[in-house]
Amino acid sequence: MIKNILFDFGGVIVDIDRDAAVRQFKLAGFENIEEYLDPYRQKGFFHKFEDGTVSREEFYAEISKTAGKSIDSKSIDKGWLDFILPVEQKRLDLIAQLKTRYRMLLLSNTNPIVMEWANSEAFSLAGKPLSHYFDSMFMSYKMHCMKPDPEIFRQTIEQSGIVPEETLFIDDSKANIDAGAAFGLKIFHFTRNSSFDDIKNKLQ
Repeated sequence: MIKNILFDFGGVIVDIDRDAAVRQFKLAGFENIEEYLDPYRQKGFFHKFEDGTVSREEFYAEISKTAGKSIDSKSIDKGWLDFILPVEQKRLDLIAQLKTRYRMLLLSNTNPIVMEWANSEAFSLAGKPLSHYFDSMFMSYKMHCMKPDPEIFRQTIEQSGIVPEETLFIDDSKANIDAGAAFGLKIFHFTRNSSFDDIKNKLQ
């Protein structure tokens, strides 16, 4: 019996647009952004930013150093936020409905720039932050590890106290889904053809 639902963020709760992010970073002056930005798991110092190895200020400085020019931090923030398409309120409304019946958790490879926005009133049309919709949130930059590394699943299960066999894990990455399944989590691979109605059907 499912008692908990563990959601991914990008690619499930919000849709992502890597091309838009690439355009913004290039506009800001960071020409070789394609070497670092990936839909599922970033590379180089972008990866280190999302696993908490480097701080926000260190990340800003590294971009300017790598680009060979000073790049404004606001332009960098916009690059990250352009990665995310407008949030569909109906998805959040369904999560709110599910929260009345299930324990709702979030597990995301993410960074402080994205989460600062997500945990503000600007996140949703309802004026509610992401944290409003979840009982617990687990983020890579705070945990110093990233999906699909087993360690992030071990920490999430241990810290939340969830029973894997009673937990539905929803993610758009096959690698992440496979890693979650290895811990005994029930899984739902959320693809481009998936919808939140599919999630409801999975729970029935």
